[in-house]
Amino acid sequence: MPPRRRPAADSLTPENLAALATALAEGKRATVYLRDGIPGLGLAAGTSAKVISIDGSTVTIRPRGVDDELPYEADELRITKDAPAKPAPAKAAPAKPKPAPTPAAPRSTPPPQRPPSPPTPSPPAAPARPASGARKNAKPKSVTVTIFGSSDNEWSVAVTTGARKPNQSRSVTPGAVENALRGLGDEAALAAAESVLAAAREEAARKVEELRRELAAAQETLAALSGD
Repeated sequence: MPPRRRPAADSLTPENLAALATALAEGKRATVYLRDGIPGLGLAAGTSAKVISIDGSTVTIRPRGVDDELPYEADELRITKDAPAKPAPAKAAPAKPKPAPTPAAPRSTPPPQRPPSPPTPSPPAAPARPASGARKNAKPKSVTVTIFGSSDNEWSVAVTTGARKPNQSRSVTPGAVENALRGLGDEAALAAAESVLAAAREEAARKVEELRRELAAAQETLAALSGD
């Protein structure tokens, strides 16, 4: 199923993105606020961030107190520090009084009543069939692991799922990533990376099986054409 999108009033709207882009073009400071905090970087929800660039619905920001530039989607940010107040639910209209039922006219002679017919036995309900396949938990398509370090010997790691590929990043092998995260000893970062690696392995296995079926079909066609 498609990812559940946040309400537009609680995130950046197209009008907000246009206003922020205009401010950047005029050399003015453009500020947004994080919807969710990043405990690994010591950032709480509502932390302000300076807008660096805007590409479609992707906003590259530099959160307060962080020197790195991080890409965020518009629905992960908002234009105000506090979330907008939810509107009060509308009051239900009072129910209209029902008119009193009109009494039926008395009958002079009641009609003869027929004996009740025996109830027809209903067929037994078919047992519920189990679902053909249990819906698997959706796995993230991408994950970003950020390592922060300072001259005060303060080090931390943060995990962001669903983020886009950071700018100025370098390619590494999956095995090197898994070994590095095991060395860090952060279970959340390792679990997130292993989830993405498992999804990549499943997709590769699916493609291999599809190619095998296509190869077998091509071999059968060739054998039929050759008269073997």
